Amino acid sequence: MGSCWEGIDESRLLIAPVPGANGDGSARFLSLRHPKSGVSTSYLLCNGLLQELHWFKQLYGSWFLGDYVSEDGSLYTATPIDPVFIMLPLFEDARMKKGDDPGKFRQLDEILFVNDYPGYQQLFSIARDCMEIVCESKEIGSTKFFRLDDKMVFAWLHYKVCQLKQTLPALDQNYAAREEKDTLADSVSILGEYLKDDPWLKLLCDHFKLNLPEAKRIAADIEVCPSAIESPVGSSNFSQGKNTSEKKTGRNVKQAKKAKVETESRNIKEMFTRASRRRN
Repeated sequence: MGSCWEGIDESRLLIAPVPGANGDGSARFLSLRHPKSGVSTSYLLCNGLLQELHWFKQLYGSWFLGDYVSEDGSLYTATPIDPVFIMLPLFEDARMKKGDDPGKFRQLDEILFVNDYPGYQQLFSIARDCMEIVCESKEIGSTKFFRLDDKMVFAWLHYKVCQLKQTLPALDQNYAAREEKDTLADSVSILGEYLKDDPWLKLLCDHFKLNLPEAKRIAADIEVCPSAIESPVGSSNFSQGKNTSEKKTGRNVKQAKKAKVETESRNIKEMFTRASRRRN
């Protein structure tokens, strides 16, 4: 559902779940590190689910937000993100792995304590529920300890790639005419937006016999909805990303990722139009 958010500089339009509609009724913005770049990035924790924020703008348009006009016509969308991606760098560092040594088991509250990022501590219950997918765990008394496991992480990533590879053709009919190898490369590239090159993206590329530099180039080409990086949601100084590539591999994935956002944009515009007609 669309909602107006009164920001630091000006009002902005955010399409996000309504707090309390399906969940615990709470919503808050968190500043966390982007799992790939480590850059401070804004996320939304709403109804107990973590959402990533994207910025979208059509070439022409504006929004009427009550008595205020947002002239640039941009909007923000909140879409679910698997929290394992966000937690992965923290758990990787926490085990302090060296060589063949699998590393140390650590308590969850210790892993989630990150200087200058108190937002991670808001994710305690989420991390406790989801990180056993990629972590070994053991209990001593009433205390639980976690340690990231490389084999479990790879199994989870492999599953994600296979799911994307099946989903992309359903999002864009152009994929039906593409070779399976190309769709596989795009799937790995999309995941690569959330993974560090070493070891995880490199591990996937090696397993699927893909070229790492090519996968990284495709990932750079397909970004269509830049994340809310280094800025609170209310600010108009969001990163707007790179210029879109005209290369075929980038266009196909951009169309698939863009379709959902454009649909949401049309729906919210229609909602405001109907509301305006009722007032008149």
